Amino acid sequence: MPFGFLTNHGLVLLSIAHDPSARMRDIASDVQITERATQRIVAELIDAGYVERERVGRRNRYTVKASLPVSLPTSRDIDLNSLLNVLLPQGSSSGRRDAMPSAGADLAAHT
Repeated sequence: MPFGFLTNHGLVLLSIAHDPSARMRDIASDVQITERATQRIVAELIDAGYVERERVGRRNRYTVKASLPVSLPTSRDIDLNSLLNVLLPQGSSSGRRDAMPSAGADLAAHT
């Protein structure tokens, strides 16, 4: 099995950034982990302040707090927005990159 450069936390964060209205089962399928693991990871991302959850009717909508720094194993941190700009595909979420806020702003994809 090939290895991945991103942890499941990173992959879940990317999935949420790509589709802020995604259901847990959609995120789990996208990342190829269980729904239970996805729920735990999303809760940890919310507790750490990287993601906010808003109830919209019967669904949740997530906002990635892109202005927060991402701790790296080296002595250099980067802001989350810079990382998402590199990792999100060009054609994601109908013009997602065009709607990307500048560094320092929070990220809620426009779907």
